[in-house]
Amino acid sequence: MSTEPRRAAVLGKPVEHSLSPVLHGAAFRALGLTGWTYDRVETDAEGLPGFVGGLGPEWAGLSVTMPGKRAALDFADEVTPRAAAVGAANTLVRNGSGWLADCTDVDGVVGALRVAGGYVPAAGDVGVVLGAGGTAAATVVGLEALGLRSVRLVVREPARATETLRAAKLAGLAVEVLRWSEVDFTALAAEAAVVVSTVPSVALGAHVEQLAGARCLLDVIYHPWPTPLAKAVAARGGRLATGLDMLLHQAFGQVEHFTGLDAPREAMRDALAEATGNQVPLPLS
Repeated sequence: MSTEPRRAAVLGKPVEHSLSPVLHGAAFRALGLTGWTYDRVETDAEGLPGFVGGLGPEWAGLSVTMPGKRAALDFADEVTPRAAAVGAANTLVRNGSGWLADCTDVDGVVGALRVAGGYVPAAGDVGVVLGAGGTAAATVVGLEALGLRSVRLVVREPARATETLRAAKLAGLAVEVLRWSEVDFTALAAEAAVVVSTVPSVALGAHVEQLAGARCLLDVIYHPWPTPLAKAVAARGGRLATGLDMLLHQAFGQVEHFTGLDAPREAMRDALAEATGNQVPLPLS
């Protein structure tokens, strides 16, 4: 047990609904870190450098959500290779006299697909990512970490996929960019080992039934749950992973960064399940 006062927080805008305090608070209690606190701090990308730069030595680390992930990467004194590949950081941790930036969102993708989705990589597997927003870059780096070597990126406008395309190439993935309006979604789902949807449910429209044949789906949307796509895939016997699974698995690495201790996974899982009404199983193995 440690009563030494230490601080951590999640930064973002808006941030009032963040579930990170639930996860980190449960971790600190389970680890006996009675002097540790974890707060929500509302700040945008422009305000992040000034805020973090003014923090005292009692601050162990920060979780960073939108819109500050790129600003966190730029601010850091040291950057992990995967954060550099993603082009964004969701984690800032004290590193000597400076700050280390990491992207545990990659762990979130890997953990969600491997544990909840039951995905086991095989030679020749192809992944599909729907959308090219902020989550997509971490997703493609996570797919490479899982063992995939090829990904199809489906976007409405290929010119806007530059950052995700860059992340995939830096991770060593072969990438095919497909225009949304020209894709055969039924064939796409049938050929994919995993499908990751990073787009709002409303954006899928009539494609939901065409994608229902996906063998393994990670839908990053978790509220409301289940999404129409998740319902369709489950009805056809596909495996499901959710945004809550991602949130849980990315938090393990953050806790370990901040505390230097193994994350108490069961305690964190149970706290998140309770806070979200036990809406998804959240398996750990």
